[in-house]
Amino acid sequence: MHDGSMKPRSDLHPYLRLYSLLWWVILPFALLRLWWRGFKEPGYREHVAERLGSYSVKPASRLIWVHAVSVGETRAAEPLIQALLQNYPQHQLLLTHMTATGRSTGKSLFAHEPRVMQAFLPYDTLSMTQRFIAHFQPELGLLIETEVWPCLLASAHAAQVPLSLINARLSERSLRRARKFSTLLRTAASQLAFIGAQTNEDAKRLQSMGAHNISVTGNLKFDVSVPSAMLDAGRTLRAHLGPRKILLCASTREGEEALLLSGYMSATLPPDFLLLIVPRHPQRFDEVAKLFEDQGLRVMRRSQLAHEVLSAHVQVVVGDSMGEMFAYYAACDLAFIGGSLLPLGGQNLIEACACGKPVLIGPHTFNFAQASDDAVSRGAALRVDNAAQLFKTSFELLTDARLLSTMSEAAQDFANAEVGATQKTLELLIPLLN
Repeated sequence: MHDGSMKPRSDLHPYLRLYSLLWWVILPFALLRLWWRGFKEPGYREHVAERLGSYSVKPASRLIWVHAVSVGETRAAEPLIQALLQNYPQHQLLLTHMTATGRSTGKSLFAHEPRVMQAFLPYDTLSMTQRFIAHFQPELGLLIETEVWPCLLASAHAAQVPLSLINARLSERSLRRARKFSTLLRTAASQLAFIGAQTNEDAKRLQSMGAHNISVTGNLKFDVSVPSAMLDAGRTLRAHLGPRKILLCASTREGEEALLLSGYMSATLPPDFLLLIVPRHPQRFDEVAKLFEDQGLRVMRRSQLAHEVLSAHVQVVVGDSMGEMFAYYAACDLAFIGGSLLPLGGQNLIEACACGKPVLIGPHTFNFAQASDDAVSRGAALRVDNAAQLFKTSFELLTDARLLSTMSEAAQDFANAEVGATQKTLELLIPLLN
């Protein structure tokens, strides 16, 4: 283990000191926001001391640290964490998060793995990140996707703890934003031991921000296997929902449900059609259900489903459960991936493809640009411009069994063809851990 010692504070860039000071200025508001979010998500009121760099748990052996900010990153990290546990049996793993749902997902995934510890990452001040590094003394830190925090990287660099950015992505939009803080971020990027980028385009954009030692490893999300228990749960859910044609609108974001409602109300749909909508954030379950109910639609919630088949009078089902996204994909006939009707970047379409489901995506998919383009080009997905076109395309697909089957096969082939990012990432870690 490292001793957690730090270089003299005089080594720090003046901008970094100012950035750390700004965090202290906004800290009261950040804590108030935690308390406010805790009204709907109690997890935000738990372990608050950890967000300030104070921890009660401590590793008993050598430690590898993985930071996965929220649900998507935590799921993406699962195959890598399992591989690390298998390849480095003498190590414990620390899995850190920023969101309560991310932590809950990690707890669910690794509930039976005693070598995995969990904690919240502290806010990005110098003193808090220094305490975090000194307390856990990791041999190596792995940051998932976009988590480049200047004070965290400076603290780890001073303690000689190598940090790497894996499954890294940087869209053109994010690059433009990053350039506004280029002085800080260039220094932070230069302190990374290596970067495993998802695509060649991501690698080029990261390099333009001063990053080095970049390898293209692919997307870890292709390596996530569909749990058999979720497939079973999906079959059970489908039996409860009945034989109707099911369009799943998955991981929808604020503002999108109103667009979907408008499209639904004006659409011509098959008589045996059922809309299943799963908001991305659990605090919005009630809001989304009320939105559709206020239009006079008959709405049922996933949590209200009894063991019998859903009534034929129900028009909309709101998925108000956590950790069941694979089951929702397994239960549907066709999946629309949320976050893409509005300029939010889109959510992960790979999970739907891994379940062999045809995919519809909106025009805004910059968070998954390469995967989205590849899925469309391989016939696994179709892109729609708006909610009206979404329901029109859904009608065409759900009434054409042959086309739906062809897209299902293409989706499965697409998901299977891109595996391998976990192994490529592991190979890059070997020099740092041995």
